[in-house]
Amino acid sequence: MKKLSLLLASAFVFLTLTTTAQENDKGILDKVIPDMQLKDIEGKTIQTGQLENDGKPMIISFWATWCTPCKKELNAIHDLYIDWQDETGVRLIAVSVDDQRTASRVVPYVDSRSWEYQILLDPNGDLKRAMGVNNVPHTFLVDGNGNIVYSHNNYAPGDEYELYDEILKLTEE
Repeated sequence: MKKLSLLLASAFVFLTLTTTAQENDKGILDKVIPDMQLKDIEGKTIQTGQLENDGKPMIISFWATWCTPCKKELNAIHDLYIDWQDETGVRLIAVSVDDQRTASRVVPYVDSRSWEYQILLDPNGDLKRAMGVNNVPHTFLVDGNGNIVYSHNNYAPGDEYELYDEILKLTEE
């Protein structure tokens, strides 16, 4: 019985160490943005695997026009975005997951809010699925090397400050 307990404990430690070795210091598995083609709101094709920001952080935020928390989050960030860009050089890419029924609302909403973000359209949810997004809003932070280093799902007022703290950690490294 002692041998079985020792064997199980050893297996547990081994599996824990193996899993932890793949995670970064924020508990997120390092991965990159999947490479697929999406359109921006001007109809231009964008290769998502080639998104970059000259070695500076990027925010990728999945949202939809029918999602109130999504709009609250992106509007809250919008109020701070110019300062964030000046201080850190961060870039935000907002990926709409509106489907064919609601996609026509994206451009009017973005224009009404004067967002300065790059807006991509994912009407079939291909990028959403590839990045493991189950519900929106879902926000990712990508470091200057293209690795996803932070992920946050849902939105509550003040979450934008937590995101900014994570951006600052990347720019201080």
